[in-house]
Amino acid sequence: MKVIIIGGVAGGASAAARLRRLDEQAEITIYEKSGYISYANCGLPYYIGGVITDKEELTLQTPESFYRRFRINAKIHHEVIDIDAKNKTVTVKELITGEIFKDHYDKLLLSPGAKAIKSAIPGIEGQNIFTLRTVEDTFRIYDFVKAENAKSAIVIGGGFIGLEAAENLVHAGLKVTLVEALPQVLSILDSDMVSQVHGLLREKGIDLVLGSGVTSLENGTCTLANGQRLSADLILLAMGVTPDTALAQKAGLTLGVKGSIVVNDRMETSDPDIYAVGDAIETEHFITKEKALISLAGPANKQGRIAADNMAGGDSRYKGTQGTSVIKLFTMTAAATGINERIAGAAGIDFDKVILSPSSHAGYYPGGKVMTIKVLFEKSTEKILGAQIIGFDGVDKRIDVIATAMRAGIKASELAELELAYAPPYSSAKDPVNMAGFMIENIVTGRVKQFYYEEIEKLPRDGSVYLLDARTPREYANGHVEGFVNIPIDEIRERIAEIPKGKSVYVMCQSGLRSYIATRILTQYGWDAYNFAGGYRFYSMAEKERLTAENSFPCGMDK
Repeated sequence: MKVIIIGGVAGGASAAARLRRLDEQAEITIYEKSGYISYANCGLPYYIGGVITDKEELTLQTPESFYRRFRINAKIHHEVIDIDAKNKTVTVKELITGEIFKDHYDKLLLSPGAKAIKSAIPGIEGQNIFTLRTVEDTFRIYDFVKAENAKSAIVIGGGFIGLEAAENLVHAGLKVTLVEALPQVLSILDSDMVSQVHGLLREKGIDLVLGSGVTSLENGTCTLANGQRLSADLILLAMGVTPDTALAQKAGLTLGVKGSIVVNDRMETSDPDIYAVGDAIETEHFITKEKALISLAGPANKQGRIAADNMAGGDSRYKGTQGTSVIKLFTMTAAATGINERIAGAAGIDFDKVILSPSSHAGYYPGGKVMTIKVLFEKSTEKILGAQIIGFDGVDKRIDVIATAMRAGIKASELAELELAYAPPYSSAKDPVNMAGFMIENIVTGRVKQFYYEEIEKLPRDGSVYLLDARTPREYANGHVEGFVNIPIDEIRERIAEIPKGKSVYVMCQSGLRSYIATRILTQYGWDAYNFAGGYRFYSMAEKERLTAENSFPCGMDK
């Protein structure tokens, strides 16, 4: 069997290595138009910032090492310019010499990836304008900064690449402005959660310009739709990516979402002898079951493995992508899996949510860091729809636990039952994931009713309901929501006569724990009580887009 793979990096290289492990006799050739067959795509920004200092560390495999280990012919600087599906041939251009030749295949795998979006903005081809998608892009940016002694940069786009590039340009000593057409960065997060990220970026000296797109670029000057003009030595385009599917289209393959390649769960295209994987393909979202375009390295590697299995005569199936992702921003980590509130609402899903701010490990062990966790679940089935976590320590392992629970079909309240590793330096006896499960269990059993950040301003201040803040007087004096009356949790039983009978009571504290206890007391004394999801810390963070305290302290204490 002769197999040609178009494109290396994650999906193509993974498929080639897997296929060799399954079939020692197959003739395997990879054609890659860049100068690198397999490289650490996600590590590219960190070379610019000096976190990764050795160029060679970016390269996972070379054509020579690939051949020595797997006897795979990896041809760099070779671009496939045409596919003849009927005759099973590809036309290849050797980019250095210009030579054009044909090659034939029995099975063909497309792994062309995606290309950076470059909108039809006047001046977008300027000399100081860059994208960051390949190793060559990385070196061009790095060399430009050194050669031109660049002092400032504008990053256009607030997704993963834009934010990682902005951070690393700061590390490289540049003053950075980040422009995003949407009202927020990281659209995978809800607006109330992402406010922490906005606060961090501003604290680190990055100027955020949100809610206005770019209309023109000229000589280092960026003009926005709102009329604002920004200037910098370097401009980096990070407006997202689009599937690189020109070849697939020429070959007559069926295309789907945003021009992506349609594949089945075996990674087969509309041509049974052509497979496709990675950022160029349409997948099924694991949660919504809708067709989606999700560009992540983990799924691309898995898809490459599955395609190889099936080319070798197996029957492996891809079960969809749930979009689990994580990003490091300076000292902060932000992570998400599944869908957010915006997507759940648009899909017409009747959902609920819990928000909590636990410590990364046992409170009595020094060094605990606060994290904010939001878990969404479907009301009728308790299906976990998604989770978002932002914090400074322990975020990655919690998002992975929830992502695994989602993949396994565990109900939201069953998060309480997970037996997770505990030692004081690593967690609490009640892990944050367990705590989310306890809260969901209380909600689905009717023990607790909640109200949310987006409802705060709608609460009547005319006395028809009672608004209660259960924090200490010192906390209350340092900041509170207008209209909320302060009765500390430890005084509620003695002062319960101050709370009018027959009125609904809306209770808030710093994190949601003391207000939960207060609602349980009040409910048992006959009040209709509601607990504020997330606490005053969450309200303040979302309202003022400020960075919350990094360190974790017991309730009622700020140091």
